Amino acid sequence: MSRPSSFRGRGARGNFRRRGRGQFRGPRQTSFSAVRIKEEAEEDPIRPSTDEEASEVDGPETEGSISDVTSDEGDETRLARPYNTLLQSLKGSEPGPKRKRRKLDANREKTESKDAIARGTLRTNTAEMDIDLIDENEEDPTIEMKEVELDQENDEDDEISSDPFNSHFANPEETKLSDHIKSVSLDEWASSKYACGKAGKLMFSIPKSDTKKVQSHPLRIIKGPGALKLKARLVESTKKLQPQFDELESTLAAVIFNYEDLLYTGRDTVNADCLRKLFCLHALNHVFKTRDRVIKNNAKLAQEGGDELELRDQGFTRPKVLIILPTRQACAKVVEIITQLCDPEQQENRKRFVDGFLDDEEKFSKDKPEDFRDLFGGNDDDMFRLGMKFTRKTIKYFAQFYNSDIIFASPLGLWMALGSGDEKKADYDFLSSLELVILDQADALLMQNWEHVSHIFSHLNHQPKEAHGCDFSRVRNWYLDGNARYLRQTIVLSAFNTPELNRLFLKDMQNVAGKAKLSPEYDGAVLYTGIQLKQTFSRFESEIPSNDPNMRFKYFTTAIIPSLARNSKPSTVLGILIFVPSYLDFVRVRNYFSTSAATQNISFGTISEYSSVKEVARARSHFHNGKHSVLLYTERAHHFRRYRLRGVKRVIMYGLPDNPIFYQEIVGGFLGQSLQDGKADIGEIGVRSLFSKWDSLKLERIIGTGRIAPLLREKGGDTFDFV
Repeated sequence: MSRPSSFRGRGARGNFRRRGRGQFRGPRQTSFSAVRIKEEAEEDPIRPSTDEEASEVDGPETEGSISDVTSDEGDETRLARPYNTLLQSLKGSEPGPKRKRRKLDANREKTESKDAIARGTLRTNTAEMDIDLIDENEEDPTIEMKEVELDQENDEDDEISSDPFNSHFANPEETKLSDHIKSVSLDEWASSKYACGKAGKLMFSIPKSDTKKVQSHPLRIIKGPGALKLKARLVESTKKLQPQFDELESTLAAVIFNYEDLLYTGRDTVNADCLRKLFCLHALNHVFKTRDRVIKNNAKLAQEGGDELELRDQGFTRPKVLIILPTRQACAKVVEIITQLCDPEQQENRKRFVDGFLDDEEKFSKDKPEDFRDLFGGNDDDMFRLGMKFTRKTIKYFAQFYNSDIIFASPLGLWMALGSGDEKKADYDFLSSLELVILDQADALLMQNWEHVSHIFSHLNHQPKEAHGCDFSRVRNWYLDGNARYLRQTIVLSAFNTPELNRLFLKDMQNVAGKAKLSPEYDGAVLYTGIQLKQTFSRFESEIPSNDPNMRFKYFTTAIIPSLARNSKPSTVLGILIFVPSYLDFVRVRNYFSTSAATQNISFGTISEYSSVKEVARARSHFHNGKHSVLLYTERAHHFRRYRLRGVKRVIMYGLPDNPIFYQEIVGGFLGQSLQDGKADIGEIGVRSLFSKWDSLKLERIIGTGRIAPLLREKGGDTFDFV
């Protein structure tokens, strides 16, 4: 059975990649017709009807495509072993650290090549397949600590009780910690809400057992870096890079540097750089404090013999920070800020990093939206992983994961490193001691494959299968007790909120220090279409989320299709664009158009994320020429390509887009272009959007925070017009 072809990636090397959220949506049904052309129209060669239309098929879209196949992902979570069982399982290990060769051998390389072909991620040549290959031994964790000199400032602030690093990680009160963990495990939270001016609305949740914090927790504001507990080596560079905080930065810094979880859903191209600087500074500060504490304690043990000293200052493995990003270019931007902050004397493997991650070629015209150029500009390869190791004067790129302090990865890249969902060959011990996890541009990760992110989170902070040279006498007690997930800080930055992010906030962000959700207030995309037109929102009833797709389809076929069928004479060109966010819904609607008697007189075409360039060109041309009265169009197709479709007179939104910018571009851009081209007059154009109460997050961004309540609660009708 044939499968839909996928978009080819636009990275510097033209890698084949799958770009879809969730698993493969199912094979293309050969029994259904994907298009229907008006009978009187002859089949023309595949070309746009005009030079103007042809110019809109962008250069990158001339690339080929390959079949996209799904891979099942294991979602099992390994149970944490008790400490005694863990020691017993490691009893037979050698006393010294094992020298493990982590380089992939030839056989495994061939196996991964076959897997990559199945996933559509095969590199175009051997060099590109090995671009992130790590040829390095696993180090003895004690070697570097003995060789590195202690800084002069190391470490006056190590024992300051007011430092959140000490109170949260280094010296938490065991009784209180136990109570807080119990409260979090029972999902017992006390929540407070605050207005944060232009930054939006803040909801802060604290374990109910932390009664003191619940009763007195204020909305903290940090005016600048001077108020933070920073390592001395970071103070000067931070003042140069970010001397003051604005209102948003002040609010977020108070949460981030207090080691509380954060979900921020107002990220955009304006504040993106400031947010990167904040979390990069926090990540570096955490790594330096962790490493310097270990080095200082090593010196104590060397001087005082260490027989009676109990210094618990580390986890099972070295990596402490994981930063998940959508593309190599996004990774390069974060790495650049890190190098500016720590100002190293040497950078090992820097040239390899530049060659593999940077691409300064201008690939898009200026008419592409700013958020599109920000995400896909440069090297937009979405399969990568990078370990970074810090010493006192050096940064080392492409460090072996077990020797790294910070790991950068895309969801696909880390999923492959974890064994591609195969638990038998999975190695995730390097994720056992993560204390800070950052997801930047989570909205872009949602458009890739969110199940990879879920798979990664299900493997965080498990007790390791092997010792990896760990000195268990130095491991903190809460690691040994299997409670690391309750102290891990998670930071998620996104352009908007979704049910997937809310689930992550509720189920995987379990920090005993508390968690905050900061959401902006929206004016509404309906105000920014740029044209005066009637915008109709039709509500259908849906009692439970699981039945929402069925009720949506029922409403569409009973309330929308009949009106289309009445106006679908062969001589009439309707110019109707049906926007379908979900690929599952797209397949269902496409098959209905192909087989239903109600739509047999409606000519239609389709453009999805799996359409080949050839199919897209044909569909656009036929729709513009009138051979297709209706065009079905998916949200991911728009996300990855941002087509500028011509000939649109009416828009039907089968579901609202997650990204409110898409609403503006489709309603204001496509309909506005038709007005400008003289293809339609103001009385012909319009938009109708379907929604249920489960679409409240999307609806708020489209119509505005202050207008959403009546649309969800109104009992008198199900249709609402905005003019």
